[in-house]
Amino acid sequence: MPKQTISNHSINADLRYLKLLSRDFPSISKVTTEIINLEAILHLPKPTEHFLADLHGENEAFQHVLRNASGNIKRKVKEIFGNTLREKEIRDLCTLIYYPKQKLELVKQNDTDISDYYQTILNQLIAVCRSVSSKYTRSKVRKSLPSEFAYIIEELLHESSDDRNKQAYVGVIIQTIIGTGRASGFVEAICELIQRLSIDQLHILGDIFDRGPGAHIIMDTLTNYHNWDIQWGNHDILWMGAAAGNLTCIASVLRLSFRYANTQTLEEGYGINMVPLATFAMETYSDDSCKVFYPKIEDPNRKPNEKTCKLIAQMHKAIAIIQFKLEGALYQKHPEWNMNDRALLFDLNPAEGTCKVDGVTYELTDTNFPTIDPENPYELTVEEVELIEKLRHSFLISDHLQNHVQQLLQHGSMYGIYNSNLLFHASVPMNEDGSLKVLNIEGQNVSGREMLDRIEQMVRLAYDEEADHVDRERAIDYFWYLWCGPNSPLFDKSKMSTFERYFIADKATHKEEKGWYYKLRDDANICDELMNAFGVRGKHRHIINGHVPVRAMNGENPIKADGKLMVIDGGFAKAYHDTTGIAGYTLVYHSRGFQLVQHAPFTSTDEAILNGTDIQSTTQIVEMMGHRAMVNDTDKGAELREQIADLEKLLVAYRRGFIKE
Repeated sequence: MPKQTISNHSINADLRYLKLLSRDFPSISKVTTEIINLEAILHLPKPTEHFLADLHGENEAFQHVLRNASGNIKRKVKEIFGNTLREKEIRDLCTLIYYPKQKLELVKQNDTDISDYYQTILNQLIAVCRSVSSKYTRSKVRKSLPSEFAYIIEELLHESSDDRNKQAYVGVIIQTIIGTGRASGFVEAICELIQRLSIDQLHILGDIFDRGPGAHIIMDTLTNYHNWDIQWGNHDILWMGAAAGNLTCIASVLRLSFRYANTQTLEEGYGINMVPLATFAMETYSDDSCKVFYPKIEDPNRKPNEKTCKLIAQMHKAIAIIQFKLEGALYQKHPEWNMNDRALLFDLNPAEGTCKVDGVTYELTDTNFPTIDPENPYELTVEEVELIEKLRHSFLISDHLQNHVQQLLQHGSMYGIYNSNLLFHASVPMNEDGSLKVLNIEGQNVSGREMLDRIEQMVRLAYDEEADHVDRERAIDYFWYLWCGPNSPLFDKSKMSTFERYFIADKATHKEEKGWYYKLRDDANICDELMNAFGVRGKHRHIINGHVPVRAMNGENPIKADGKLMVIDGGFAKAYHDTTGIAGYTLVYHSRGFQLVQHAPFTSTDEAILNGTDIQSTTQIVEMMGHRAMVNDTDKGAELREQIADLEKLLVAYRRGFIKE
């Protein structure tokens, strides 16, 4: 019931708003019904959140983790049927839930009595769906239902076959589904519903893009996903910069793609025309072995033939040289970045086979630079200018890429605060004493939260077609600083030693000194101060990061700073499996607390479907609550309480005659 402390004065002050609200709730009965509904929702268990980081284009592993809800669906199935089904039957049921269409095709080929199979499996799926939907209101479940089967599924979820009075009713529904030939479609629909209800909100802590072959497929999945957000990673920003037309970002995106022989995302995903680059590379480096530029093949199943590898190496070198020229020009254009020390082509001496880095002269591993003018090393040749403009055009007109970037802008940010958890991809730059480092952005000295807010404004400005041309150009240029600038929160290292790794054998030149955040973040007091600076409140508050792979095989613990920091880059990308010893983490936050799910390498989707092979996951309890968390304890709960307060005021306004029903 409404609080009697609501004064006439406060009603008068909000009368205009209350009249607008009354359009949605035009009577006392409708207001009271909504208050009752919202109060009830507050006392439901907190829905489940999943946190993933650093997917790096590994779409098959990502898809499987989504489909199996990081192992949660299998746990639910075992809870329900652990005493009645054999292990193989549990495995088959789980595979059906993950890949319903493909699994049904196999069943139809091998099962002689498909009607009996449907009869059994539909009852099992309804039981699983009933379990995963129990945290939600009927209204929310109803909104998640596939339109084609909405009424039938709703009836089956809320009518138990254990009720003798309803046994025949439920039985006839299932028999009719089978008899009308709609069983396959119904199974697919209810399996997808189970997947959807198993994860209420998906948080991705950056780096969808990079070396894996399927970043575009991941983005396609997310475009149609019910509830997700992303905190942009350095690789995401690089691709966003390329899509905005930043030439240096375009060159670097291409360079990294060739480095790992990943052209699927470029060509198949986004339709980027590689022919001009291939032609230029073959002509320019026809007599060059390009040995240093041969691709690193992480998946032997994707290894190209020797002829293709040679072409990729030539294209790799061609675009790398173009990148070095373009970035040097940016450093000269933006002296405020203080990155002129990275303009290494000025200190390149091909004739002597040397290059000077930080005042020290080193021998080069490659001295063939046919497109570099020693007198003006950063000047693009006529052919290079023509080529990079063609590539720029290809990125700008790729509707698929531009649509995906719009998704990243719509769902993304530099950081997120959800239910007392501070999320960001990599770093918040700090000084040695733990104070927040100041960065000058467009004449403004900013640090911490203000820095990340200002950077996000710059990112969005780059895509604002109505913005001032000069301002927008600076914003587009800024993507490069975010990629490799020493004080960028997405990088935060002394330098990005790309040139040195290609051309100088001495590994001392390859070293990239990490910023102070990475050295100080294990300190619980530092984490507390950082959360205070971002306004993160709550008894159970945490920082959640990705970016730096956790070397689990060496005993490194992803839970740091007395449990206040969680680093969840477990290495989805195959390249990191040898480093981490695992194949990714999922952090699960449900009503009883936090669990960290550690994934073993994923074999393949085909293997999962044919043999029921699941990702082997182990679960570590990170933090359990003293009581079960309810919606009332979440950010959503705070919103609902505000809505209730407004409705209570509207109720009083009706009863006191300020507003007529």
